[in-house]
Amino acid sequence: QLQLVESGGDLVQPGGSLRLSCVASGGVTLDDYGIGWFRQAPGKEREGLSCINNKDGSTYYSDAVKGRFTMSGDDAGRTVYLQMNSLRPEDTGIYYCAAVSAVFLDGPYSTSNPCRASDFDPFGRWGQGTQVTVSS
Repeated sequence: QLQLVESGGDLVQPGGSLRLSCVASGGVTLDDYGIGWFRQAPGKEREGLSCINNKDGSTYYSDAVKGRFTMSGDDAGRTVYLQMNSLRPEDTGIYYCAAVSAVFLDGPYSTSNPCRASDFDPFGRWGQGTQVTVSS
């Protein structure tokens, strides 16, 4: 059964960079999955930052992170990364990765079809989260 584990969260100064990792286990590769990175700040709802549909290759980045964050994966199809540059205090929060079989997604990701936490419920899997704090 698919399990996801995030790592890489840390305290970083504004303008700094971090790379988060999300490792999939359970004998599953993510080749036919939709994968997303989400952020939850204190008192706020979980926000979709970046998603990819590995079946059709479509991607989505929210306006809040476009141009600063980049999602990528390893060749083995078991690890997904979120490279975060030019970090701001408002990027502080718990970062989660999620994965769901692409058959459950509602078409390609695009600006008109952004990634939502509901894409990954109830048939997807979520990691436990990793804390990112951007502060001087």
